[in-house]
Amino acid sequence: MSEVQRLVVGISGASGVIYGIRLLEVLRQQAVETHLVMSKAAELTIAHETDIRPAEIRRLADHNYPVADVGAAIASGSFKTMGMVIAPCSVRSMAEIATGVTSNLLTRAADVTLKERRRLVLMLRETPLHTGHLRSMLQISEMGGIIAPPVPGFYARPANLQDLIDHTVGRVLDLFGLEAGLVKRWGDAAAATNLTARRVVRGNED
Repeated sequence: MSEVQRLVVGISGASGVIYGIRLLEVLRQQAVETHLVMSKAAELTIAHETDIRPAEIRRLADHNYPVADVGAAIASGSFKTMGMVIAPCSVRSMAEIATGVTSNLLTRAADVTLKERRRLVLMLRETPLHTGHLRSMLQISEMGGIIAPPVPGFYARPANLQDLIDHTVGRVLDLFGLEAGLVKRWGDAAAATNLTARRVVRGNED
């Protein structure tokens, strides 16, 4: 039997909690088991930015853990996962991960992901960035992590905010080899047009 695909999802207190929420919604439609940990600050941000209660968000995940539970399964490298996404990721959480001095399950799980050489994706939500931020980003990149700020791709011609969110979430899932049908990919339309044109030409030649 093939192993269960598991993905750890973290939500920190940075602005942009909708990315983590949407990620969980999309993953429910995939054959991926989700393990959620939210910081206390994340719950405050959720109250400011959405009308969704933290309990509703927890129900979107297959498993969820209190942020203080450093003895949870996702705190151990022997618990196999595909990796982890922190969506969004605060500068404080990023700094803890960069130094390896972790204070809660959110950053401990990220540290475990790095030490096991699994994929760690941080959707960093901060701007502008000072030199200390950039050094932390470099440290994480050198350790194998991926810094993926939620930067919108306007070439997809988004019609609304949901389109922007979905495109960004889809690009993050790309990093784990997961296709959710959310991304309008650059070049796809042109390729489809060229293929249709070639078929027409071949049909006329026949």
